[in-house]
Amino acid sequence: MAKKAATIPMPTGRSGGGVLSKLVVGAVGLALLVLVIKHPSDAAHWLRDLISFGVGVVDSIATFIRQAAG
Repeated sequence: MAKKAATIPMPTGRSGGGVLSKLVVGAVGLALLVLVIKHPSDAAHWLRDLISFGVGVVDSIATFIRQAAG
């Protein structure tokens, strides 16, 4: 007898959470939009710093994997 393949639950397409979580996400999104409109140079600088941080994290993980492998 063949074994049945395990099924993977698929997302239903509904965003989870209640009203409070949606309000928080909306407030954060609105605050980011206002920040970009009122202070575009500051927002660009913070985004550049965030991207540099992300690149540094990825480089560190890659260095760790290379050292662990060999």
